[in-house]
Amino acid sequence: MASDFCESCSRLLRDLAECLRRVWGDFEYKLKWSFREIAQCTCFGNAPERRTAQDLSSLQRMYDDEIPVFNQRRLPPLCRLAASQNADLQMTVAIYYLHISHHLNSPLPDAFIEPIMALLLSPDPDVQKTTSFALVSLLVNDNVCKESVIEMGMLVPLLELFQSGDPSAQCHSCACVAMLASSESNRDAILVDGIIPLLALAKSYDPAEQQNAAWALLYLTQSDWSTRLLCQAGVIPVLVLLLQSSSSEVQFYSCTALCNIAAAQEHRPKLLRIGGHYLSKSLLTLLSSSVQKNSAQACRCLQILSKNVWVQEQLMELNCVSRLKALLRSLNASWIESALTLLCTLSAQPANCDILVSEGVLREIGQLLHHPRSNSALISQSCQIITDLCSACMDEQAVMESLCLSGLLRVLLSPSLSDETLIHVTLCLHHLMTWDGLRAKLSGSVTPEQVWKLVELSGQTRSSQLSYSSAAVIHMFGLTGDSLHLLRPHYGAVSKYLLLFLRRKDVKFQQLGIATMVKLRNDGDFLTAVTNAELEAELCNVHAQTEETRQLLRRIQPPSPASGSPSP
Repeated sequence: MASDFCESCSRLLRDLAECLRRVWGDFEYKLKWSFREIAQCTCFGNAPERRTAQDLSSLQRMYDDEIPVFNQRRLPPLCRLAASQNADLQMTVAIYYLHISHHLNSPLPDAFIEPIMALLLSPDPDVQKTTSFALVSLLVNDNVCKESVIEMGMLVPLLELFQSGDPSAQCHSCACVAMLASSESNRDAILVDGIIPLLALAKSYDPAEQQNAAWALLYLTQSDWSTRLLCQAGVIPVLVLLLQSSSSEVQFYSCTALCNIAAAQEHRPKLLRIGGHYLSKSLLTLLSSSVQKNSAQACRCLQILSKNVWVQEQLMELNCVSRLKALLRSLNASWIESALTLLCTLSAQPANCDILVSEGVLREIGQLLHHPRSNSALISQSCQIITDLCSACMDEQAVMESLCLSGLLRVLLSPSLSDETLIHVTLCLHHLMTWDGLRAKLSGSVTPEQVWKLVELSGQTRSSQLSYSSAAVIHMFGLTGDSLHLLRPHYGAVSKYLLLFLRRKDVKFQQLGIATMVKLRNDGDFLTAVTNAELEAELCNVHAQTEETRQLLRRIQPPSPASGSPSP
């Protein structure tokens, strides 16, 4: 399988290949019998019929090969039968190609691809359908060169099959075009002749035709140049309409194509010009889809579009918050992450924060933090949303009524969190503790295990940022009463990280270390427990450096305003 297919397309193509193998089994016995009977028939008495009999006999020998063998002696019979005016003879060649498409383990020589062109041009629809079926399988298994297929002119008959009226033929030809479009060098040729037929097929009322057209359009949106041409041809309204398709696969392909288009800034104005909030409404509907991949893609598309403030206003008007809250309550991590991703974008805009808080987003986030299956990604996004909402609306009561504080303390003890996620958690805790009421509540509810975790993180050396943010949370505790009681058993570990802070060149670490020592020195137990001469010596060293800096600063006398300009 080519590496440029996504997981969904790879699965579909594997299913298609398996279907082809099952279908072929029904042909095998009858095909051998037919070849033998035709070759032995007396109607092949004169010269042309004898040549046809010889060609069929040669084709039968080729068919009997366990491993397909291709040499120049076998090519002329194939070409003659493929170019025959007899549809039955052409069908035997088409079935032969269908056969080898399931048994070929190496690329088909270019010379043996040429008869396929004659079969695609056959006036018989069944021959065309069988041939395009075989070509799909050959392309799926990388047995033919995509560039060679285009160079031999097969694109035109494949595109003509779009309008054949036969759903199977349209399905096969559209699958061929989609795979040919996966090659960058082929897209120009496909775009020149294929855009209008593809768009016409996408407007079909047949879900199978829509699916194949949407699949081909999706591949074409993976190139900037082809995306530009598609947008000029009017692909955006077509894709938006396909979001309403009854087929979940069509919804997925069209939504993914819209995501690819939205990723380029130059195309967003065209997307935003879809009237009546229609695009936003359609994506919000898809956001609540029971199909996980569709919901995730809709959220991704909304996130890209919501970089525009006007789109955010649309979403808030359309009550997107209730849909996002419903996703947060689901048990599906993918849906939850999609909802949080969009909420992160919305909460970053201060104008949205009052509505988000009043709609109870903090309550949902608090409950999510208590969920046992919350992972690093969900927790990091939750911390960002909490920080953004609390920075913008200053609603201390909403945080008090939610489970955010206890949830943040709870996830501190999770053994699977990365350092990066722990940084988000400790920074969020520190931000909340700048409010007196929240600081008092947190100081009174923290457990011994959580206090030890903060001390442990403060002393680790993997991440200086995590060390600083954890120590900053400890410093924000009142360090009186219950919180001081919980910290006393760890004074030895505390003195070690304070020593590390004092030795750092970064002034903010030194300042945090000194500020924490000032608070702890009020506790006699700290002075008794900490007999670390190194700590005292380092504190004196910092003091000496500070005094030296002060003396140097005094030597710099800034010029007075009166002496600022030279005398004439």
